[in-house]
Amino acid sequence: MLTIGQLASHAGVTVRAVRHYHAKRLLPEPERDSSGYRRYDATAVVELIRIRTLAEAGVPLSRVKELMAADEDEFASAVAEIDRRLRAEIRERQRHRELISRLAAGDSLALPPSAVSYLDRLRELGMPERMVEGERDAWILIAADSPELMGKWMKAKQEQLDDPEVVELYGRLYRMVDWSPDDPRLPELADWLAALFAKAGGGEKDDSDEALEAGSVELIDSMFVDAVPAARRLLELLEERGWSGWTKLESTSDAHR
Repeated sequence: MLTIGQLASHAGVTVRAVRHYHAKRLLPEPERDSSGYRRYDATAVVELIRIRTLAEAGVPLSRVKELMAADEDEFASAVAEIDRRLRAEIRERQRHRELISRLAAGDSLALPPSAVSYLDRLRELGMPERMVEGERDAWILIAADSPELMGKWMKAKQEQLDDPEVVELYGRLYRMVDWSPDDPRLPELADWLAALFAKAGGGEKDDSDEALEAGSVELIDSMFVDAVPAARRLLELLEERGWSGWTKLESTSDAHR
């Protein structure tokens, strides 16, 4: 016969746990012997191990008593259901781990590998991190809007970066980020941009233009306007030269159509 301490030791639990299981009526509490101690037999050890195993598997204590009293078929069915629930919880925890790892992954948060590669290309071309971060945030919005088209768009962006004029475009735009709205260099920049847009055939609609929701276009444009003091004035100057919009550039002049 075993004392409560010996019982707990054999079953791999604490004395406190044994008393808790007594209070929950999961483990029968034997009468005290003539010396005033409760004594446990081997059956109590087996029962306690079963209780501990079910509890460690995540079975609520409210169900442990039910399972302990179930016949073989009922027990097997209940255990199968518990196993399904645990596997679902494991999948959910794995998803959480993936999300946490993405939080530490910088650009890969909410962006596909093709977009991460594009941002790395900007860095390789010497673009300042401030500009790369702005591009990243804009593409996060676009990826959320039309994820199925990100591969197509990133391929096009990578091809554009092979064009020296596009690289110069990025450089000029970065240099203007701290200009004031009345900076005298803005008209010259607007002239250069308008000529570049005309040369590139800007304003022609394609599938990607149509796919991006108007609300997303406005949101991305607002990021540019809010982040760059001179942006609103630059857009006004471009409109005077026959170009409207920014993310979704359109020609407003018949000469450009």
